[in-house]
Amino acid sequence: MFDGPFDYSIVKRAKENKLLEINFVDIRNFGIGKHKTVDDKPYGGGSGMVLKVDVLKQALDSISSPKPGREKQKIILLSASGKIYSQKTAKKYSKLKHLIIVCGHYEGVDERVKEFIDEEISIGDFVLTGGEIPAMIVVDSVTRLIKGVLKKGVTDKESFSNGGVEYPQYTRPDNFEGLRVPEILLSGNHIKIEEWKKNESLRKTKRNRKDLLISKKGH
Repeated sequence: MFDGPFDYSIVKRAKENKLLEINFVDIRNFGIGKHKTVDDKPYGGGSGMVLKVDVLKQALDSISSPKPGREKQKIILLSASGKIYSQKTAKKYSKLKHLIIVCGHYEGVDERVKEFIDEEISIGDFVLTGGEIPAMIVVDSVTRLIKGVLKKGVTDKESFSNGGVEYPQYTRPDNFEGLRVPEILLSGNHIKIEEWKKNESLRKTKRNRKDLLISKKGH
């Protein structure tokens, strides 16, 4: 599943420039018995299968940083019950030396696995088949924030960087079927344009993501 997304665009360039290294760990290699079992039926009954704590712990031990370097490492579990992932979290992860991502699967993971992770993350209030696609999202969002991957300042005014969504963007033609680019953007008055961008960012945030303003006010 990971062969395509990590071999294109920004992630690919980051790897080529030695700013990022991605390693895959197949937990099946740590499976139990002849059939390399990685999951089992849940105690107490219920549908689905649960990933085994002993298997995941062995997999984590195989890649975890030595103790002196663990302050620059973080282990995260992707699951529907985790804290909602955000740009703020992506920035925090981009400063780490080692990020280990555990992809939840099946009905979930043995609750005891959480004793061996640092954070539990969800990409939204919905359920997916597994944590592979969320892992791709985390890697992509973190990679573009790693120092040297993009030009300095590129990410400063993007959506969520300042607590709201980005202002509207336009390009040529300035008139398409009667739909015109705002005159202020054609004026060449950079002070007025910057003011317009701030106002439009706020207006768009109020319209589409009012929760961001409430959250910011709460902090």
